[in-house]
Amino acid sequence: MLRGMARQCPTCQRAVSQGWPENPSAPFCSGRCKGVDLGRWLNESYRVVARDAAPDEATVAELERALQDPKRWS
Repeated sequence: MLRGMARQCPTCQRAVSQGWPENPSAPFCSGRCKGVDLGRWLNESYRVVARDAAPDEATVAELERALQDPKRWS
């Protein structure tokens, strides 16, 4: 974080004016807010959504050919 620039704590929205190393909890305002955020990650309150892509026809055909290859299973 840049010195002199006020930012908001991601947990409580208070102004955070000091970055690291002056504030070892940066970008949070305190160790408490840092712990609350960690707890949210560990409880899976935050999630990264991943889309399961369906395989295309060429991939399916290649897998079927590989499964039917007798050399593969010997």
